[in-house]
Amino acid sequence: MLKHIGRHGDRKVALLFREVPGEDHMCLVVYPDTLPTHIHNSIMSTLESPAGQAATNLSEVLHRNLLPDGRPQLEALHKEGMIKKVPTNQVIVTPTTQSSVKLDEMNKIIREMEQGGEALKRLQEIDASAGFVDPAQKRKAEAEYKRREERKSQDTAVPYVPPLQSADGALDDKTLAANMLAQAKRMEAEAKGMIAEAARMKKQAQGLNPSVNLADYSVADPVVSTAPRKGRPPKAKVVTADAVQ
Repeated sequence: MLKHIGRHGDRKVALLFREVPGEDHMCLVVYPDTLPTHIHNSIMSTLESPAGQAATNLSEVLHRNLLPDGRPQLEALHKEGMIKKVPTNQVIVTPTTQSSVKLDEMNKIIREMEQGGEALKRLQEIDASAGFVDPAQKRKAEAEYKRREERKSQDTAVPYVPPLQSADGALDDKTLAANMLAQAKRMEAEAKGMIAEAARMKKQAQGLNPSVNLADYSVADPVVSTAPRKGRPPKAKVVTADAVQ
């Protein structure tokens, strides 16, 4: 099943923002089935892409991708009036065809994880009592929690900043720009974290073998083991007199 997809009543929705800042009981969605064909196909292609499935909020990648007519996807949805605000307790997220969970409950668990709370235990309780949480999604949540804790220990993590929204609930140009700037800052912080991790791996590599010279290896250079192969040596080929003739 795809991430960022749910149902509002009997209608399919794509979740742009899981929560509205200042109104965490509301979310922003679009109804894919009501979109014009050229917009629908472009939006769904972005949603289904690896970047779309990895994003915390779908809006993060929609503002970076364009429609066939050259307009940014998120901006076009806003200006065409296709973004709707609905209560999170009315949206059902379906990780698999056999499991489902209300969006407000999922948001609560994610907030607890970001604050380092007892979210993992809560996931297990929900799974045992109601069977709502799919095991694959629970494993993914646990992995995300561990990654956040590791980042905190390295002092490279940046607290999640919810996307901004104007007072009247509309996503105007100023709000879109502010959201894009916030996402850019998060990406910069994540890049710094990756650089720090690369430095740690280099230090570990030198610790494993001090004779290794990092300057001798580039990104494209594969490292091939030169150790002799174990097992029986290959049989020697016998050349007969007939073969020589």
